[in-house]
Amino acid sequence: MKKSSSLCAGLALLLALLSVSPAWSHQQKAALTEILFNERSGSLEVVHRFYLHDAEHAIRDVVDANADIIGSPESQRRFAEYVQSNFAIIDESGRSLELRPVGYEADGNFFWVYQEISLPEDMNAMTVTNNSLREIWPSQINTVNIKKEGQVTSLTFRDQVEQLQAQLP
Repeated sequence: MKKSSSLCAGLALLLALLSVSPAWSHQQKAALTEILFNERSGSLEVVHRFYLHDAEHAIRDVVDANADIIGSPESQRRFAEYVQSNFAIIDESGRSLELRPVGYEADGNFFWVYQEISLPEDMNAMTVTNNSLREIWPSQINTVNIKKEGQVTSLTFRDQVEQLQAQLP
């Protein structure tokens, strides 16, 4: 008798968790950005990844109430411009790097925005700003992974943090 009631309780808990999981996953206000020092191409490459569901809701607040990030190339372009305007890299001398837009795309569950610049010489530190979507959702967390010489440095933007510094190899 104990086994069956324990099993029923366990199954009920599992079903409850499974039913909550999809709704909870839509509430994950998080984005990931990767900064890659690509010696082979001679470029500093920046790739931003947003959950498409988040981008779909956010674009209506930051761009246009009628925007359609899935079906409208114009909405996609405007969201990419929004992301680029809320992201910056400042070098050790205090100079803002002029990142060039490379492209953007909706792919699967994500919206991607690509930027690059010629590889800066002797960059041992940087200050990063990554504020996309944070004015809409105070709980938004933006993570930046910086990859240089096989090492990864991570920065996490949450709460009121607007700029973070990273020491690089």
